[in-house]
Amino acid sequence: MKKVIIIGGGPAGMVAAIMAAREGHDVTLMEQNEKLGKKLYITGKGRCNLTNEVNVEALIKQVVTNPKFLYSSFYTFDSEGVVRFFNEIGLETKVERGNRVFPQSDKSSDVINALMNAMKALKVDVRLKSKVTGIAIEKRCVKGVYLGDLFVEADDVIVATGGISYQMTGATGDGYLFAKDAGHKVIRQEQGLVPLNIVEDWVKALQGLSLKNVELVLKTKDKVLYRGFGEMLFTHFGISGPLVLTGSSYLKDLPYPIQAFIDLKPKLSIEQMDLRLLKDFELYNRKNFENALADLLPKKLIPIVVLLSGIDPEKKVDQITKVERLKLLETLKALPMTVNGKRGYNEAIITQGGVDVKEINPNTMGSRIVDHLYFVGEVLDLDALTGGFNLQIAFSTAYLAGISIDKS
Repeated sequence: MKKVIIIGGGPAGMVAAIMAAREGHDVTLMEQNEKLGKKLYITGKGRCNLTNEVNVEALIKQVVTNPKFLYSSFYTFDSEGVVRFFNEIGLETKVERGNRVFPQSDKSSDVINALMNAMKALKVDVRLKSKVTGIAIEKRCVKGVYLGDLFVEADDVIVATGGISYQMTGATGDGYLFAKDAGHKVIRQEQGLVPLNIVEDWVKALQGLSLKNVELVLKTKDKVLYRGFGEMLFTHFGISGPLVLTGSSYLKDLPYPIQAFIDLKPKLSIEQMDLRLLKDFELYNRKNFENALADLLPKKLIPIVVLLSGIDPEKKVDQITKVERLKLLETLKALPMTVNGKRGYNEAIITQGGVDVKEINPNTMGSRIVDHLYFVGEVLDLDALTGGFNLQIAFSTAYLAGISIDKS
């Protein structure tokens, strides 16, 4: 039996604690907040999308950064394993659209309670309001941790401190400091799965407008960074919604501004769109142009499309030239915007960047620099798209670390 200290009481920390305790170790979990799982509590709008019920290859495809690193942890503890794990500790689950797994109750608090009860049954020593300020290392080997002036001895330490998104939950980035102090390289952090700021003022007029079944393209010069189909939302600062959050994950280490285009009718080709316009123009041929798009676009969007098309809104439809119609087509198929940055960490679902995985053993989550030191979850340079995939990373890496503690 070894003395194991887990730093951080989020999803990764709690699963690591459970698995290490199941292996027979004396486990202490140290959490700086007054309660466990503060970020987990608000995950999935309070419903907690635990994982996505797909095979390992499908999981890997949803990982944006360093997917190959996760083969060992995903195969050791895949989504089926996550569901089985939570069912075994008393949490009933269900599968919804897109293979997303949720607690049957739709309450993230039930997820946290199940993990807490499992730790209690295994006699994990949970210490709240316990802020670790450093890790004691001698001759490339872990000796324990510091809580201010207090030293607590340990044979192994697992760092599960998370990233720096949603800072109101206590995310401070301490894990990055621990890693640097231990000699690890830490990749620069950025906001991930986050809304985007838009330069154009007309966006504010669309605040609250949700668009479904549209295509978003993000480009820098002539290079397409992201192309996706789905739902998005206009806000007072720019754009948000599932489509935008996904796209934001592909804007790492890039200079702004970045071009954004929305295809409002992606299922129609230019030719089909032109035929549709001609049909509507024939129907409204005696009306002003601004009144001829009522069957095509949401009411809130019409004045913006009219503005960007450059066509006089009071011009009679039957007087619109072919050149003007083609400009309108261009606007409908590629509504142009300028992205000048991401929103802050308090609006970012995850943190991109973190401990360089080249210095972590993917088969154990152990440091290649310091013996008996492990890093799991969001503190690592790993991130994925929405749909339960980031929690899967947290659970899989934590599980692997917990069962890999040296038994000698």
